[in-house]
Amino acid sequence: MNLQDKYQEVANLASELGIENLQIREQDNVLYIDGTAKSAADKEKLWNAYEKIDPEYRSADVVMNIDVKESVSREYTVERGDSLSKIGKAYGVSWQDIFEANKDIISNPDLIQPGWKLKIPTT
Repeated sequence: MNLQDKYQEVANLASELGIENLQIREQDNVLYIDGTAKSAADKEKLWNAYEKIDPEYRSADVVMNIDVKESVSREYTVERGDSLSKIGKAYGVSWQDIFEANKDIISNPDLIQPGWKLKIPTT
């Protein structure tokens, strides 16, 4: 079984999710999947599909270079008592999307500080 057959489910999902600039190639017994996802949630779906096939990532035969499209529509200033989930719910986006859009500021999604200015991605 070649790698493209082994990971066909991941490739199909990438197509279904509309991964932009999707490129899938096999080189030196490694399958490379490159492209840009519309959201962090879509990127996570791809990783989850991969994990079902190789639960502990032991095969080391896939490299996924999936970027997340940055489309920012507004900025939000964190207030006391906020969480990424609470902010996401108010703007109709997932906390993962907010986290991905602000990785330059946030290192731990459970620890955000009042006064931080966060980018809120569009849905």
